Amino acid sequence: MLELFKSISLNKDSCTPLYIQLCDALKKMISEGLLPTDSRLPSIRRMAEQLDINQVTAVSAYKQLEKEGYAYSRPGSGTYVTNSLKTAEPAANVAILDEYYQSEELSVISNDQIRIHENTINFASATPASDLFPVENFKVVLNEVLERDKGNAFNYQDSHGYYPLMESISNVLLKDIIACEAADVQIISGAQQGIDVISKAFLSHGDYVLTESPTYTGAIAVFKSRGAQLADIQIGEDGPDLAVLEYKLKTCKPKLIYTIPSFQNPTGYSYSNRKRAELLKLAEKYNAIIIEDDYVSDFDFDKKGYLPLKSLDTGGRVIYIKSFSKIFMPGLRLGFMVISSELKHKTLEAKHTTDISTSGLIQRAFDLYIRKGFWNTHLEFMYSIYKERYLELTNSLDKHLPNCVKYTKPGGGLNIWIEMPYGFPVNSLLKKAAANDIVFAPGRVFYSGNSPQSINNIRLSFAAVFREQIEPGISKLCEIIKSLNSIRDSYVNIRIL
Repeated sequence: MLELFKSISLNKDSCTPLYIQLCDALKKMISEGLLPTDSRLPSIRRMAEQLDINQVTAVSAYKQLEKEGYAYSRPGSGTYVTNSLKTAEPAANVAILDEYYQSEELSVISNDQIRIHENTINFASATPASDLFPVENFKVVLNEVLERDKGNAFNYQDSHGYYPLMESISNVLLKDIIACEAADVQIISGAQQGIDVISKAFLSHGDYVLTESPTYTGAIAVFKSRGAQLADIQIGEDGPDLAVLEYKLKTCKPKLIYTIPSFQNPTGYSYSNRKRAELLKLAEKYNAIIIEDDYVSDFDFDKKGYLPLKSLDTGGRVIYIKSFSKIFMPGLRLGFMVISSELKHKTLEAKHTTDISTSGLIQRAFDLYIRKGFWNTHLEFMYSIYKERYLELTNSLDKHLPNCVKYTKPGGGLNIWIEMPYGFPVNSLLKKAAANDIVFAPGRVFYSGNSPQSINNIRLSFAAVFREQIEPGISKLCEIIKSLNSIRDSYVNIRIL
């Protein structure tokens, strides 16, 4: 990080005081994303030595930064970057509010420049656009359920779920993948609720949870809300480093391990079969429960055939969660867990205290939707749409992405993880892209802490972007990346006068 500050040029012959010059230079770095929110500035002594200035000058510059709202101090710790982006009134249609983001992250995303309208090329949302919703077929089953069940459709449902739906899920959705009975299925109101119910059932204040880094921010928020401590592990293209994983298990003794082993959100990476088997062994050895979030394993475009951890689980240690929001209609808030009888009583109690039960009408309608064969038809339709968009996106990236930027084709899922060169101004890219009607998710919102990798990544999703928008959008985005990278290269090469 200190290398970055070598680019600051202070003119000692200027009429502008040195502390103002330094303050302005730091403000520029912050606004361009070179210094991310909550990153620590060098100590007064280090900054003074680096720039060959008096320590009083550095102190004055830092105080001016604080006065203008660009920094804040922690007694005994140092000076840190604050979020300098102004938050406007809530946007009518914000780019990625279909996922959970913490308030400090939303201020980066939902500023007044980043909104969705009819001409926006939306690489931010990982949820299908409403034009893909199977409204007509769902209307058929809704009407039939209302005619068949009358007022019973609106009664409280058992906390466990509507039993015929539990049967349908075990017989159709999990057939040949996970061997389970209907009684092993727990209906929930989406994956977010499932994570919350498990946390409520098994976590006490101060317990550790092991997560991938980066990962789904909704899970991070849940664990933090329960007073848990997070231990994260960097995820690679074939999963985490097993030696580091075991070290974290041994030292932190986590109660829960949260993982998205297939086409992970946000990276799209998948665990190798070897690492899946080893993870189960390690969880058994260190007595941890695994939450397996099956994000979008259905979209296996390269036919990799990854098996869920739950299908390999012989000790009942894995709780499998699946939501329908990325395939079906997200506003229905419907999903399920597969959980062993040894763990089920705790989650049932937690589910009941959370919301008593998931909507009985929606459960009955979705059960009929499956039994009529609509589900399989819709899944095939979504698979074909998403595969087409995946191929268009990866082909466009291969064609336009500059050599300084790297990515890996995940072979499935909904997301592409882009690694920018060190020091690339992602904030500037976010704003310049939005000015050209292109939106995406900055990588830093998916990290639980200040990881060095968090400032140099972006996530591109293709769930809500039309195929004909992809190539023009990627072409323009890459033009902006090349332009900003040229500026970055010039900036970093400047030497102190």
